Parts: sequence; structure tokens; C-alpha cells
Amino acid sequence: MVTELNYFETSTTLFSLFFKGASMHKCFDVKIENNIAQIKLNRPEKRNSITAEFWDELPAIVADIDNNSKARVIVISSTGPHFCAGLDISSFSSMEEKKSSVKAEKTQRNEAFYRNVLHLQKSFSCLEKARVPVVACIQGGAIGGGVDLAVACDMRYATEDAFLTIQETNIGMTADVGTFPRLVKLIPEGFVREMAYTGRQVFAEEASRMGLVNAVYKDQETMIEEVMKIANQIAVKAPLAVYGCKKMINYARDHNTADGLDYVAIWNASMLKPDEISEAMNANSENRQGNFAPLPKIKVTKHE
Repeated sequence: MVTELNYFETSTTLFSLFFKGASMHKCFDVKIENNIAQIKLNRPEKRNSITAEFWDELPAIVADIDNNSKARVIVISSTGPHFCAGLDISSFSSMEEKKSSVKAEKTQRNEAFYRNVLHLQKSFSCLEKARVPVVACIQGGAIGGGVDLAVACDMRYATEDAFLTIQETNIGMTADVGTFPRLVKLIPEGFVREMAYTGRQVFAEEASRMGLVNAVYKDQETMIEEVMKIANQIAVKAPLAVYGCKKMINYARDHNTADGLDYVAIWNASMLKPDEISEAMNANSENRQGNFAPLPKIKVTKHE
């Protein structure tokens, strides 16, 4: 019983540390150019591990880009030898001091733990919910939370030395911030189970064979260069058409074929823009870029 209580006290305190408010852009560099937003993890000395600030910064950055129609595609990359090493253990240094101050009943602690996990999940779900495609560029390790981040993106590209590890299994935990619900939709279930049960490193070539990454490049410089070409191909398309594609693909993934067909029919009945279809056709025939309207800005209320 004591062990169980200590587990929940520790877990609740651990996640509450990540739940604190944070200053903007301590974990990321952001650059927007030619309708492409580049979000770069900027803590190479710490292998881009996830600190408390990360959980608030990422959704805030993505929301600002998406809600204000600042870009048509987002590219997430990293600095240093690793993409993301998962949770930064140093962030838990004050956990023992804070643990003694937790006086809530066990049920209350469990509820707090549950709510905190939901908050962390939303930090990656923002990538899936964004109206624009999000692309991940993985070099070195995507470990633990780094896998959660990568699989929440629309597409993944990797360097030859890249690897993905469901690290939570190796430290006695079950991954809970998005890996399993998304990974099982990306690759065959048997591969998911092997990765989860063993916690082993899956290198880029194997990940490519699984269908987990779209392409593998010899080094980070080449990867970024090639991914930016792909991002540019996306950025010159009609934003509403690309948003519709993302919306339909995500919906089809989570529903049966009949529901997916009905949904896309409703979408086109309400969202189809003849002017943009005409512009796209003219641009193609004239071998030029189309002139398309940006997605409408989203007004966010205080309650959202």
C-alpha cells in the first residue's frame, strides 16, 4: 500500500512540474518564410530533451501559426546529434521536496495525474489538429517523447543514423502521450507490439520498410534540403484544398469507408471554391504558381 501511494504521489508531482506556465520560446526557434514555418528544437546540449516549458510552448507556437494563417506547412526539425531524447530528468530535481507537500487523498491525486496526462497529450495533438500539414525531420534519436512528437506529425523523414525508441518500457512505464493510438494506425500492429514490448532501437532503414518514415537521407543537411523542397511543393498549392486533404485523411483513418465517403461529399458541397479550381487549372496550364487565398484566421476566445 505504501508503495502504491508513493507511486501516485511521485507521478502526480512529476507531471505537475511539467504543468507549470513557461516563458515563450525557451525550447524552440521559429522561422517563417515563403509560407513555410520552421520550428526547430534548440537545446542540443541536452539532446533536445523535453522540459516543462516545452509542453506550453509547442501548442502556443502551432496555434499562432495556424490561427493567424502565417504558413501553409510546418517543418519540425532539431539541432545537435539527436532529434529529441524524451523527458529531461533534471526537471524532476525538486520532486522530492515537493512530494512532502502533497496532502490530497489518493483519489484526488489520481484525478490530478489523469488531468495532467491529458494536458501533455494535447501538446502533441495540436500538430494533428492544425489545418496545415506538419512534417518531422528526424536525425539521431527520437526517444520516448520524441516518438510521441514524430508520430503526431503528418509525415516523417529521417537520416541514416536516426532511430526511434519507445523508451518508456525500458524505465517501467507505459507510453501515454500519443505513441500507441497513432503508431498503430501508421504501421502493422505486430511491429508496434515488438517496438513496445522490447523498447529496442528501430533505425531509419527498418522504420522506412515499416512505413514509419517516408524517406531516409545520408545526413541532416541533405534531409532538410530535400524536405524543404517537399514543403515548398505543399506551400504553393491552394491552402483550402490541402486542409481538406488533411481533414479527409484524418477522418478516414478514424472511421469506416462509408462514413469517409459521406464526409468528403459534405465537405466538398460546403467548401468547394470554383474560383480556386479555375485558378489552379490556369496556373498549371501557364506553368506558374497559383494565386490562392490564405485560410481564414481563427478567432480564439478566452475559454478556448
